[in-house]
Amino acid sequence: MATVQYELNRTHLAERNAYAASEKAILFDSSRCSGCKGCMVACKCWNMLPSPMELNSQEWNASLQCPYDLGPNTRLTITFRELDSTSPYRPVDWAIGRRACMHCTDAGCVNVCPTGALFHNEDGLVTYDASKCIGCSYCLGACPFDVPRHIGKDDLSGTAIRINKCTGCPDRVSHGMNPACVTTCQPGALQFGDRTEMVKIAEERAAALKAKGYENASVYGINEMGGTHVIYVLKYGLDGYELPANPSISWMTSASEIMKPVLGIGFIALVAGLGACLLSGIGYRRDELRYDEVNHDVIDVDTGDIVKHIDKEAGER
Repeated sequence: MATVQYELNRTHLAERNAYAASEKAILFDSSRCSGCKGCMVACKCWNMLPSPMELNSQEWNASLQCPYDLGPNTRLTITFRELDSTSPYRPVDWAIGRRACMHCTDAGCVNVCPTGALFHNEDGLVTYDASKCIGCSYCLGACPFDVPRHIGKDDLSGTAIRINKCTGCPDRVSHGMNPACVTTCQPGALQFGDRTEMVKIAEERAAALKAKGYENASVYGINEMGGTHVIYVLKYGLDGYELPANPSISWMTSASEIMKPVLGIGFIALVAGLGACLLSGIGYRRDELRYDEVNHDVIDVDTGDIVKHIDKEAGER
């Protein structure tokens, strides 16, 4: 019995390791999304992100989209956009989208982070170590999707000291589970798995939508930013959703990458100079002197030699 259980454990471990060995991706199929916002609730529950409970605490914006944007305690929000109807049988077309971290391969936030707080994990997803964040805000300007948000403030300076964004639930994925948002999606608009498989499913779905008359249906994320790890099936094409047509890393972010080696060399030179100063000072000790008030002599304490005689009337000699 113990042998059987041992073999089962080995099989489970091998399957889990194989599952985690390849790059993963979240697939969002906008044509299947009902806008229920269950994924938003699951994200907040799993990551313990609070929502304001006071009456009228949310600003009214005459939209089904609430919260309207990402925030310090909101990593994921569902977007709603009204489009001109493509059918005589309905007044409008609803383009329901998803706003969260895209987990880019060429991630500007990772490239520009000076402390390594943002990094790619073994699944290709962009996660972060909040304890390393210094609140420099570089990642906010480096992200072409306007995703990272500041959270928390320093008691003395009042400046934000860490960021918040979707991490891809690495604490779940590492144990063979799906991200929280994917787990709760009832209509199957969200899937999670190997990136190559998610891309294949997305392309097949976009082709099926085109065959049904949605001629602008497309896939987003295959090549954008070196390939994102959130793949979109866009039922109404790119114009119906809050996604940039040609996302790219800003020239300032690229410049910071070029400067990193230069700054690194400068830092090494600085450390080497300080080290040389330290070595040159080893063994050096300032002579300890005392003053003989009777004879007006300055005497070396260690040797007893008169270093200087002070003649009160004629001055020093």
